[in-house]
Amino acid sequence: MESWPPGGSGPAEAGRRLRGLRGADLAASASLLSGAGAEAGCSAPAVAAVLPAGGSGERMGVPTPKQFCPILERPLISYTLQALERVSWIKDIVVAVTGENMEAMKCIIQRYQHKGISLVESGVTRHRSIFNGLKALAEDQPNCRLSKPEVVIIHDAVRPFVEEDVLLKVVTAAKEHGAAGAIRPLVSTVISPSVDGCLDHSLERARHRASEMPQAFLFDVIYEAYQQCSDYDLEFGTECLHLALKYCHIKAKLIEGSPDLWKVTYKRDLYAAESIIKERISQQICVVMDTKEDEEHVGHRLEEMLKNELNVQFLDYESVPFGQKMENLMQIREFAKQVKKRNILLYGLLVYYPQDEQKLQESLRQGATIIAALIKERNSGLIGQLLVA
Repeated sequence: MESWPPGGSGPAEAGRRLRGLRGADLAASASLLSGAGAEAGCSAPAVAAVLPAGGSGERMGVPTPKQFCPILERPLISYTLQALERVSWIKDIVVAVTGENMEAMKCIIQRYQHKGISLVESGVTRHRSIFNGLKALAEDQPNCRLSKPEVVIIHDAVRPFVEEDVLLKVVTAAKEHGAAGAIRPLVSTVISPSVDGCLDHSLERARHRASEMPQAFLFDVIYEAYQQCSDYDLEFGTECLHLALKYCHIKAKLIEGSPDLWKVTYKRDLYAAESIIKERISQQICVVMDTKEDEEHVGHRLEEMLKNELNVQFLDYESVPFGQKMENLMQIREFAKQVKKRNILLYGLLVYYPQDEQKLQESLRQGATIIAALIKERNSGLIGQLLVA
């Protein structure tokens, strides 16, 4: 098992600092899971995650396994890891990957500065890969370097759009019921064919649901289920909730999931995923400015123009003499090359700030137009350039 300890700052860490809370209930529960409730005498469960990532991507019809296919020049699995890393109460993430792709996975971890990731070799089937991931968290295994969690999340490496709220719901339900999983309504009717290829019977769609990811379990429950699992189930089974029911008699709590929980399976799904990522990126930007000036600073005026269309995050930096600011701006090109390695596109924008109010408004409108266009197009040819509004 390869272990990658926390260190450095990456996109996931920045995302965690900038992301807003989604309601008081979510904030309170997440606070408890992250350990903030410990001072109040509450017991927060230790949570880890296992990602099977040993698939070959046969259904996608491309030579590269789908979890390593690039989306906006970044491997798909990196987006999934980033989504999990942003959840502060998930302490360890174990990825099961084939031996031939182990070095590629290490490079992804290093390049995108993923933290707290441990690698294990996958098995020949999905269940065997998950079992290997669970073994890395079990205290009864030799050379185990990770702490056994109370609750473990099982998620797919090719479902990059999982949000903290659904993770919180399945973990909370698993702590109470022993197992929990996300579900979605069926979009097509399920039928059973006979041996001669004719219709045998169909299921009533309204009474059934599609099993999705993430799923969560008390660790002792799912680990015991896999230890008792038959070779047939390990070889041909795909449903973890069924193993908990069959071998541990645990009836999982089913949690209604969001439409974003879909799995990248076919080549066309890569284009859909890229479209979603672009849309999400286009809704949020980060503007670094000097906020130590008065409230009429150009940055605040720009924020007012952008806030109706974009989610603008403003970061502060210490006020320095204008000459030094210009020297920093001239170095933007080199800095942009470095941050592009972490899938961050950096542009410079110099906004003309005349005293005349009408001219100032025009300058701000031009700046807002430039910013919106850069985000929408993600023009890599302009990164590191100092643009003027």
